[in-house]
Amino acid sequence: MKDKIIRDIYNVLENRRDHPGESYTSQLMQDSHKKAEDKILEKIGEEAAEVIIASKNNENLVQESADLIFHTLLLLVYKGVELNQLLDEFERRRG
Repeated sequence: MKDKIIRDIYNVLENRRDHPGESYTSQLMQDSHKKAEDKILEKIGEEAAEVIIASKNNENLVQESADLIFHTLLLLVYKGVELNQLLDEFERRRG
């Protein structure tokens, strides 16, 4: 089901954090604390800029948005934020 894809991605990222391997995300999270966080934040900045450009150019907006959301989830996993905390915040705002 499409509605559980975010949870699935989140679980994969948690697994890559907890069981280091050769993947891009696993390697990124294994850098020294400050270096890893800086790299993730830099990537989020790049992806945010790409979303803006994609929107202005009316092309690749979905793909660039997926990249931004992915890297934001990566940051949350890296920082130890549970997915339910994010979902609860969305629910609270919807209230």
